[in-house]
Amino acid sequence: MDHSSSNLGPEMYRWAVDLFPLTRSITGEGVRETLRYFKELCNDLAIKSIPSGENVFDWVVPDEWWIEEAYIESSCGERLLDFKENNLHVVGYSQPIDAFIDYEELSHHLYSLEDNPKAIPYVTSYYSKTWGFCIEDDKRKKFEKSGKYHVVIKSGLKKGVMNYAEILIPGESKKEVFISTYICHPSMANNELSGPIVVTALAIWLQKFQKKKYSYRLIFVPETIGSIAYISKNFNHLKKNVVAGFNVTCVGDPGVYSFLPSRKGDTLSDRVAIHTLDYINSPYKKYSYLDRGSDERQYCAPGVDLPIASMMKSKYGEYREYHTSMDNLDFISAEGLMESLHMYETAIQILENDFTPMYKFICEPQMGKRGLYQNIATLGSSESSRIMMDILAYSDGKNTLLDISEILKKPFALVHENAIKLLNANLILKINNYD
Repeated sequence: MDHSSSNLGPEMYRWAVDLFPLTRSITGEGVRETLRYFKELCNDLAIKSIPSGENVFDWVVPDEWWIEEAYIESSCGERLLDFKENNLHVVGYSQPIDAFIDYEELSHHLYSLEDNPKAIPYVTSYYSKTWGFCIEDDKRKKFEKSGKYHVVIKSGLKKGVMNYAEILIPGESKKEVFISTYICHPSMANNELSGPIVVTALAIWLQKFQKKKYSYRLIFVPETIGSIAYISKNFNHLKKNVVAGFNVTCVGDPGVYSFLPSRKGDTLSDRVAIHTLDYINSPYKKYSYLDRGSDERQYCAPGVDLPIASMMKSKYGEYREYHTSMDNLDFISAEGLMESLHMYETAIQILENDFTPMYKFICEPQMGKRGLYQNIATLGSSESSRIMMDILAYSDGKNTLLDISEILKKPFALVHENAIKLLNANLILKINNYD
């Protein structure tokens, strides 16, 4: 596997434009519409459901939340806030209300950010029955403290399902690379749409390759409750088969790359991610597992211990626009999405192309008679020969090409390219290392 996607950036950005207005939550029509959109792009994506009320480990799948409209009006009928203008204006899973209340009471249900006064914050209350509105702090300050306000939220809960989707792209081995992303945030671009968009593009790219070493399982779940539910239904399979994986989120913005390790920090996923980012020709920031905050909390939990790491652009919670209306379509770009797609394609190419080389000779082979050594040495001409000799020096049937890349401090692609020359010259054996 040695081809990357052509420039899908503008197309991926168009997907974000289409999906941005949808009112997603952990359940409901917004999630279904989002998943149906991705299924149109990737027909083998299977949309599945878990009924409300089903126990998943220590949690219960919640009822479906629906909302028709929500607004605040002044006593003279002036509309001060309207859900139709921005779906972040309502606290997720708000209970219904239709009442005239004074500012003192309303203020207990208003959420704004004093340090980011032009942003609407994203607030939810999935498991505590309440209601609320989110508003720019600049606008909140204009509310009259002595005024009366008409607050309306037409919403409700009903028995239904929690939807998620997955696709299994089979390879030669039953061992799997597991890729997870989430589809539960309303109108936010980086910390929502960028993840499933890049994962969908990855699925389309992976489907083009007829011969793959690993099988690839890509899932789209509501964050936290979705990953917990998925693990509860697939625990034994995941434990037996997953050899590497990534939680894909926050991959569309212009910020520097970020790396968040698995809990153990030394899995194949961690090593591949670090190697990818070490040679991506751009600085990146390393975080600790103590900085976790997305679904790696479930995948890497004690007893689960799946090898799941994350490569991101700006990490969630670390940028000013995070969980606000400022995380919009202006905050991501076609270039940012494309850079992240290539980052994950590079990581997958490392996983696919890695193997354990075994030296076939006693002492060093005569490279010149195989055309692998410069008989007339000039400045720099011996570098390629030196890399091949270094690869041979560590081809003991124990080190993988990734091991050797780390030992040589050379990019995996360069080591793989020269290992193939050695393989074609019948100097090494290729030992599969994935079963």
